[in-house]
This record gives sequence, C-alpha cells and structure tokens, in this order.
Amino acid sequence: MAIDLNCDVGEGAGEDARIVPLVSSVNVACGFHAGDPTTIRETIRLAARHGVAVGAHPSYPDRAGFGRAPMARSPDQVRDDVLYQVAAVRAFCAAEGVPLVHVKPHGALYNSAAQDPGLARAIAGAVLQVDPGLVVVCLAGSPMAAVVRSMGLRCAEEAFADRGYTPGGTLVPRGDPGALVEDPEEVAERVATMARERRVKGVDGRPVAVAADTICLHGDTPGAAALAAAIRARLAREGIPVRGLAASSRSPGGAP
Repeated sequence: MAIDLNCDVGEGAGEDARIVPLVSSVNVACGFHAGDPTTIRETIRLAARHGVAVGAHPSYPDRAGFGRAPMARSPDQVRDDVLYQVAAVRAFCAAEGVPLVHVKPHGALYNSAAQDPGLARAIAGAVLQVDPGLVVVCLAGSPMAAVVRSMGLRCAEEAFADRGYTPGGTLVPRGDPGALVEDPEEVAERVATMARERRVKGVDGRPVAVAADTICLHGDTPGAAALAAAIRARLAREGIPVRGLAASSRSPGGAP
C-alpha cells in the first residue's frame, strides 16, 4: 500500500521549504516554464537535506504561460526540448552528489503526451538518451504509460491530490468548475482513498478508477504546505507508508 507523494517545486511558489520535508519526491522546474540555474541547484540541495528523491520537470518553452498552454511543437522539437532540460538538471544533480531519479513532463506537455503517442515517444526518446535508468512519470491509465514501457523505460503512473477528475478519468481543465481541490481534509481523504482503494471521487460524485504509483500535489496550489501536512497526517494515521521513487543502481547524477 506504500505510495510516493510528489510535488512540483522550483517554480517560485514560495512554499518549497515547507513542502519538501513532507513529500517523498520532487519535480524540479528546468527553466522552460519556471526556474533558473540558481533555483535548480538550491532546490536540489533542499531535497537532498530531507532525503527526497529528485526528478526533472521539463516543459514546453512557455515562461509567459507557465507551460500550461498547448504549443505547436513537433516530436523532434519536443525530444530536443526535453533532452536539453533533463540534461541540465542531471548536471546539477551530479554537481551536488545527488541521483536524478525520474522525469515528469509539466503542464500542457504532460497533458498532450498523455494522449499523443508521438509526443510520448519523443519524451521517452530524450530520457533514453540522457539515462535509460530514469523513471518516466505519466498520467495513470494513459496511453503514454504503454509507450514508455514499450521503449524499455520504467513508468510511474500518477494521480493528483488537488485536481478534479472527469467521469472518464481525465483531469478537469483548469478554469472549469471543480478543477482544483483546496480543502485540506478533502485532499487528504482523496489521497488515502487512492492509496487504499485505487479510486477517487469524480466531479460528478461517482468513483473513478485510478491505479497510481505516485500522487502529485502541485506546489502552486493555494495553501500547498497545509495540504501536504494534512496528507501526511492522514496517511500516518492509516499506516500507509510514503516512499520515494527508487533510483536505479548508478552513481550520483545518473552517470553509469
């Protein structure tokens, strides 16, 4: 029943120092939607102090829109975008003596790749070129999971603590009613139910099947640190262990 609790960090939300000690994996913004070299290094150091697994969080090149607007990028462009970003975070991990464990696309790139096999292959291809031992995080139940595994990579399927689900198991688009869940007790209940029962309540009130290896809490959700604390308290009461995604057997920074 153990679950990984991950959070998107290094995005300038301001609560990273309070959130990171409460999660087991972090996804570090690589500069395309948020972050910069100094923030990347400082975020990796923060994760290392708390024994939290580090991943890269590549995006479309969209700082103005925080990476949440779809872009007309070809698979070759996406491959190179992701290769560039993941390699940068990997270099900082190596400099800090910390293993890079996983790669999780951000925002519109994540959502597009979840349903577009061409983009999924582009992302997986970039990861393979950086380090085939990395784990790729993708939407639970999405076609991307099968693509990633077919290319010989490990995949961690992901659910969301603070995002609403449609009856079909997709995320409610941001801006639509029910897209964000911000009540700490409700968020904690959702995470416990996903870990125990592999389901979550959809926006229509009916259960939606979600078989997840990792659960995300967005660092820029209002009150994210309070949500993280509520989640950890609820999981502790129910005896559900929280464990980070596991790295392959390799030297710090992902080098063979």
